[in-house]
Amino acid sequence: MVFTANALVRNEHFLSAILQSAHELMAIYSENPRIASIMAAQQRWLMAHAGFSLSLGYPDEPTPGLYSSRFIDFAVKHGIASRNTAAAFLKEMLAYKFIQPVQRSPDRRITLLEPTPFTRDYMMRWIHTHLIVLDTLDGGNRMATIALDPEATWRMHPIIAKRIVDSDALRNPGVTYNLFNWATSGSIVMDYLISRITSIDFAADKVLIGRVSMKMMQDQFMISRTHLKRLFKRAAEFGSVGWVGAPGKSSFWLSHTFVSEYWRYQAEKYAIIDSVSHIVLNAADGSDERSDATALGLVIN
Repeated sequence: MVFTANALVRNEHFLSAILQSAHELMAIYSENPRIASIMAAQQRWLMAHAGFSLSLGYPDEPTPGLYSSRFIDFAVKHGIASRNTAAAFLKEMLAYKFIQPVQRSPDRRITLLEPTPFTRDYMMRWIHTHLIVLDTLDGGNRMATIALDPEATWRMHPIIAKRIVDSDALRNPGVTYNLFNWATSGSIVMDYLISRITSIDFAADKVLIGRVSMKMMQDQFMISRTHLKRLFKRAAEFGSVGWVGAPGKSSFWLSHTFVSEYWRYQAEKYAIIDSVSHIVLNAADGSDERSDATALGLVIN
């Protein structure tokens, strides 16, 4: 079966599944805070997926290849970032060795770039984390199939990236989600808050997550105290977060509206990944999915 976003929103087990995913992401972030900072804001997250997918072969592009002018044009064309922001991001990725020049570029007029092995490993873990959650939900065999065909991960990613870039539901999931998702390191702060949920009383309008440490978030997620306080203040003005009693000394809460925005966002993302995995993992068996795979450029006639 292939999950739709609506089916996942209604699935009683999906919340526990995305909490599992949030904990896994926290573990990845803890291992390497620098890469966490790259994926911890919507704009940078979109640029990271765009760059990675261009290197593999973005569906709308005639040939695979990541280089500066192409990446910048892509970011501007799809409303992800300005030319200066995209250029600065690419330079940062080179400086931190998340991408590297291709040693034997076929075209000497441009400097082709490619993800480093570390970056490939991270992206693989990101995709596999989602597939594991989907397998948990329906008892599927996505990861078992990937184990037999590891390269399927890289056939999946460009299609996933395109659908993410094209999805209005992911680009504009809700007021509070957008507040965190577009703030520097805001996405990882949001993942951390969600990961603290242990249970939800659907009769109540707030979800208690216990005491949270502002200092821990500052240190672990490389975010300034001023920026974090400003982020929480704005979210509190929306009625989305707050403390039961004294700030910093009592239990923290998230509004049901905030949690629902996160839930719907995750449902849309997981539905995209599941749909693409279904097409890619079934493309080689001669089934009815072959025509869909051919349309996506996954099968060469």
